[in-house]
Amino acid sequence: MDHAVSVETLRRSSDWSAYRFGVVGLGVAGFACADALSQVGAQTWAIDASTDQSVTEKATLLEMLDVHVQTGAAAALPTELDVLVVSPGLRPSHPIITDAQARGIVVWGELELAWRLRDEQRNVPWLAVTGTNGKTTTTLMLESILRADGRHAVAAGNIGNSVVHTVMDPDGPDVIALEVGAPQMPFTSSMSPYASVCLNIAEDHVDHFGSFDAYVQTKGRTYQNTQVAAVYNVQDPATERLVEQADVVEGCRAIGFTLGTPGLSMLGVVEDVLVDRAFIDNRASHAQELATFDDIHPFAAHNVANALAAAALARAYGVQPSAVRDGLRTFEPAGHRIAPAGEINGVRFIDDSKATNTHAAETSLASYEHVVWIAGGQAKGQSFDGLVGTMAKRMRAAILLGEDRHIIRDAFARLAPHVPVVEIADSTPDALDDVVRESLRFAQSGDVVLLAPGCASWDMFRNYGHRGDRFVEAVRKIGG
Repeated sequence: MDHAVSVETLRRSSDWSAYRFGVVGLGVAGFACADALSQVGAQTWAIDASTDQSVTEKATLLEMLDVHVQTGAAAALPTELDVLVVSPGLRPSHPIITDAQARGIVVWGELELAWRLRDEQRNVPWLAVTGTNGKTTTTLMLESILRADGRHAVAAGNIGNSVVHTVMDPDGPDVIALEVGAPQMPFTSSMSPYASVCLNIAEDHVDHFGSFDAYVQTKGRTYQNTQVAAVYNVQDPATERLVEQADVVEGCRAIGFTLGTPGLSMLGVVEDVLVDRAFIDNRASHAQELATFDDIHPFAAHNVANALAAAALARAYGVQPSAVRDGLRTFEPAGHRIAPAGEINGVRFIDDSKATNTHAAETSLASYEHVVWIAGGQAKGQSFDGLVGTMAKRMRAAILLGEDRHIIRDAFARLAPHVPVVEIADSTPDALDDVVRESLRFAQSGDVVLLAPGCASWDMFRNYGHRGDRFVEAVRKIGG
């Protein structure tokens, strides 16, 4: 049997027992992939270079399911595999991937495996959300809107809930709100979303993909094979170009969303009302009210855009207009996204630790008039010149930390030397105590001290959530 050819025909109902699968990484996605492959009878090997408790526990569970598991630095897969399932944490240029490709082994990501494992008889639609920023908020808004319409909806994917686990659940949802991160897409080919959106495009993950253009094109793969509606951001022409380039299903519509007055086949804003001119019969002359600004929380311009994008996907799927309003009202924001962190002497502290790239940080800074900005971490190949040049006028000062803080410091030296810059050399999480103390030297009553680092957190923290939690702790500690 020529596995390299026939593996492309694998579906949930296929006989998987003749195929040898390797799974790299035992995080949330990797563990779910190995578990699912075992359930459908595939010969499965899994490796993870880590030996921490979480990986060891997962390895023990998988071995009970007849998965061959190796952990630690010497862990290796067998040389004869049919398919390699890779973690999104691995760069496309990682040696284990390029070596597999050179040997003719098919490489899949989690989304590709999940699409093939879905129950084709139920045919649960996927509503896909990608973009540099706002993915999680939009996905959770979408889930809330769908549920307000009475649908059994689940948010899955990059949001932390494995989509493989979701499609394997016998009591699974009727519709999936799918958050798609760019690192999930390089090895996905057959996925066919019911509707999809790219919220925005900005510099991010350049170190992962090797170039900004490669990152953009990978984002664009989310539109491939879209069935009903490919949704783009009118204010970000790059997203519309990606729709134009995408090979979608015949009859799929291009739908825009805008913070301005919507044109035909768009959703947008009239005064303080979110309206739909895309999914109504008389759209040439009318607009359907969906919600108002009062229904959006926390209120900010970028959250209005997120709400419009979520509404577009939900309306493409057929939800009632009132469900958009009700879903936005009951929506619960995820943590560390422009979240109040406390107040000291009239100075508000805001935790936007999820702002892990310059576009997100700039969007956050634009929400406040006078700011002490806390930034730094791992820059991921980004330049901060554009942000500093645009936002320096709002800043009382900048407090910098993390391994790439010099990149931001140098941008201030070139473009805004009048802004006071303080560098914190401490490379432990306790550095945030000093950060809060230093911020109070510059902030005035009524100002905002904003943690919107523009960088990844892994140099000093477990993740952006740990960074945000530690920031809140520091504010409470210093504020008494």
